[in-house]
Amino acid sequence: MSQPLDTIIIGAGTAGLAALREVRKRTDRYLIVNEGPWGTTCARVGCMPSKALIEAANAFHLRHAFEEFGLRGANALTADLPAVLQRVRALRDNFVAGAIKATDDLGSARIAGRASLLGANSVDIDGTAYPTRSIIIATGSRPSVPEEWLAFGDRMLTTDTLFEQPTLGPRIAVIGMGPIGVEISQALARLGLQVAAFTTSHTLAGLGNPALNTELTALLKQEMVLHMGAKAQLREVPGGIEVSSGPHRVVVDQVIAAMGRVPNIEHLGLDTLGVPLDKRGMPSVDPQTQQIGNLPVFLAGDATTRAPLLHEAADEGHIAGMNALAASPTRFRRRTPLGIVFCDPNIATVGQRFADMDPAHTVTGTTSFDNQGRARTSQQNHGRICIHADQATGRLLGAEMCAPQGEHMAHLLALAIQQKLTVHDLLGMPFYHPTLEEGLRTALRDTARQLPEGRESDLAACTAIGVAALE
Repeated sequence: MSQPLDTIIIGAGTAGLAALREVRKRTDRYLIVNEGPWGTTCARVGCMPSKALIEAANAFHLRHAFEEFGLRGANALTADLPAVLQRVRALRDNFVAGAIKATDDLGSARIAGRASLLGANSVDIDGTAYPTRSIIIATGSRPSVPEEWLAFGDRMLTTDTLFEQPTLGPRIAVIGMGPIGVEISQALARLGLQVAAFTTSHTLAGLGNPALNTELTALLKQEMVLHMGAKAQLREVPGGIEVSSGPHRVVVDQVIAAMGRVPNIEHLGLDTLGVPLDKRGMPSVDPQTQQIGNLPVFLAGDATTRAPLLHEAADEGHIAGMNALAASPTRFRRRTPLGIVFCDPNIATVGQRFADMDPAHTVTGTTSFDNQGRARTSQQNHGRICIHADQATGRLLGAEMCAPQGEHMAHLLALAIQQKLTVHDLLGMPFYHPTLEEGLRTALRDTARQLPEGRESDLAACTAIGVAALE
């Protein structure tokens, strides 16, 4: 090859495809190389198949509310788990096909193979060196599983293998109760499996607020066995796999490891870049440029471990794709942090976390959904929302919630925070009756009571009318 390429993209997941889109606008001198399956983690084994499973689980779980609604015959309903999993795979295959199509027309610019760095301006692909002016690394991540647990063979599952199973259970252990573990364990329990969940942490799904953790813990314990605070140990016993944690013991048919993900960087050759690497072998990456040091090398997506979320990976891919071909990198403003866990009730964190705020200058408003009108009519009256604001200005800083359909309220708050709105600004917006968003308004009113008063004529100052079902 007489002239160096303009860039080489390593990895064809969400970040890699987002980078590719920007690169193709600017040059045709590029390669995209991918080792393993093509198609994004989200489409293949992450966001989309898990949500398909959750939707089926929640639909079946509704039978428990039928009697209260006056609907009879719920006991006759059954969950055909093989059929549920077949639908998940069918939807998954459709989502994956769309992701693969994005690279179908690339011809020789698309390579299946293993890439490793030979420095900041050269990449080895299966024994052939390709000189390049820049490199975009978007190699993604994989589930973390202790090596000794692999001895359990196909009874040890992760999200990479869970959805390939023809059926499951009936006894399942889930190890790890971060966002993935909480979603999967509740979904399987709602489909009728006997689920035992274990976590070394005293918190669930990334929640920081103790009151929200207490609420979520109590709700999950109604649906599954949940043991917290001690490491899980596994061993083979007659009849299955024994999982023990502190004084607790259970024997199960399969185990799902949901203990987080690790970046795919082992064989990448990051040590050839001549920059400091941390104990995990990771270089420092500027989140506003995705650049490694001052090198023409950019790291994006789950491989950065910064925020393993699709929308963040897509943003980082776009940033890397633009900056890899720019004369000098642009520093982009990142979006308001937003994380959602699709358990029931939804878990969501928006904006700054309370642990990072100054308590002396922050006020927190809260409300419970126990007596909220719309929530009661739909038998979703559980959960709580907490809103944080600057004490002096009333500007919204962040929120954390365990709330029914919280995914929608989280988006509203993320929009408000990114637009630098105050509590009174948001209270001046319309809230329709009867909606779950009225619960958000109640929390905002609780926050506003701790702030300097708004203008007398401001509709944001309208107080509650004292009728519980209308607040």
